[in-house]
Amino acid sequence: MAMTAATLASAFGLLLVIGCGDDGLGKRYPVYGTVTYKDQPLATGTVTFYATGKDAETRGATGAIKDGSYSMSTIGGEDGVFPGDYQVSVSSLNVDMSQAKANQEKTGGSFRQDDVAKAYKAADSVIPKKYNSTEKSGLTAKVEARSNKIDFKLTD
Repeated sequence: MAMTAATLASAFGLLLVIGCGDDGLGKRYPVYGTVTYKDQPLATGTVTFYATGKDAETRGATGAIKDGSYSMSTIGGEDGVFPGDYQVSVSSLNVDMSQAKANQEKTGGSFRQDDVAKAYKAADSVIPKKYNSTEKSGLTAKVEARSNKIDFKLTD
C-alpha cells in the first residue's frame, strides 16, 4: 500500500510540474521597476502591458504596484513577459471601502461583490486619468530577451 501511495504522489507531482511548465507560447522574461507620480512612489495600483505590432496576438501582462515597485506576469506568479513592444497603462484608485465594510459587519462573512463593485465604480483616480488608457498614456515598453528594469515617471 505504501508503494502505491508513493507512486500516486509521484505521478501527481509530475502532473503539477508539467501543468505549471511552458504553455507552448514561448519564453517569458522578468520585467520589474518603479512607478512614480510627481517624483513620489505610487503606493498602489496596476501596470498593464498590451502587445503591439506583430506581437499583438501575444498575451499581455499585468503587475501590481506596491510602495512604488511592480513586477509583471502573464499567467501568474510573476512569470514575466514575452519579448516585444508594448503600450502601457497605469491605474491607481482611491477606493472607499467603508460602505462595503459596514455591510460586511452587519451581515457577517466577506464583502459582497456588488458593494465592492460600487466602491470601485465611485473611486477617484490618484493619477491623471490619461494613464488609464494605452492610447492616451504615452507610455511604452520594449521587453528584451533578458531581465528588464523599466521605470515609469508619471506627471500631470
